[in-house]
Amino acid sequence: MFQLLESDLLRIFVAVARRGNVTKAADAVGRTQSAVSMQIRKLEDTIGAPLFERGPRGVTLTSDGRRLLPYAERIVALVTETTSAMRTKPLQGVIRVGIPEEYNQTLLPGALAAFATMHPDAEVTVMCGYTDQQLAALEADDIDLAIIFDWRDGVSGEVLAIDPTVWAVSVAHDLHLERPVPVALYWRSSWCRDFALRSLDQHATPYRVAYTCDTSSGLRSAIASGLAIAPISRSTIPPGARELTEADGFPQVDSSRVVLRRNTDRGGPEVDGMADAIRLAFAPFRAP
Repeated sequence: MFQLLESDLLRIFVAVARRGNVTKAADAVGRTQSAVSMQIRKLEDTIGAPLFERGPRGVTLTSDGRRLLPYAERIVALVTETTSAMRTKPLQGVIRVGIPEEYNQTLLPGALAAFATMHPDAEVTVMCGYTDQQLAALEADDIDLAIIFDWRDGVSGEVLAIDPTVWAVSVAHDLHLERPVPVALYWRSSWCRDFALRSLDQHATPYRVAYTCDTSSGLRSAIASGLAIAPISRSTIPPGARELTEADGFPQVDSSRVVLRRNTDRGGPEVDGMADAIRLAFAPFRAP
């Protein structure tokens, strides 16, 4: 008989999956370690399959756990947004927000749509661009909030999440086994040179540039089509692809912080409300 999955069980599952440790997850959700373990066992009984492999240093997701995780994250985020919506009074005013292209089709559209539904009288303007563009727009008073990447801990602001850049490959293709390995990169990007390609050089991995583009959606397309492996944020790995790990011979590229910066000359309840919606979008990826 089919059983519905409880949102609270999924919330605990996401906490354990993101931290890889039951004790840390218990602290994050305000439960005891034994209570979290019991809830995970209950979820596994409902699913009918183990979701974690237990080891001396923590837990790792099984194949069923990896399959469940993106759905669980979406459900948890939706429940959190719904709860917030029912407790929030409608806002008015103009809010200008800058977002990275990486999240334009993944995390943020849902948050922006939820905010617009909760506050239909608020006018929301969105600028999609790179970190340098967002910082310049803040300085010019063109936007009120900016979500930016910080690779060197050099940008002040509220840390929303740690979203590392990793190499990803289509599960239908074993391109990472080819030598030289075909890679997809941003066109004329100093970050690709200083971080992505350097990570390959440091491990003496021969490569050839098989695809270049200006957007992260282009990199995801290169991965999904089997043209190349590519360095992308862990949270934006496309369906049908997986992260390449140290076990595959591909180290993590960087440990990017996702930072929320505010325009110091602009404030008000509408800006605070949008900041809250953005925080909710990143809640599943918040650093432990």
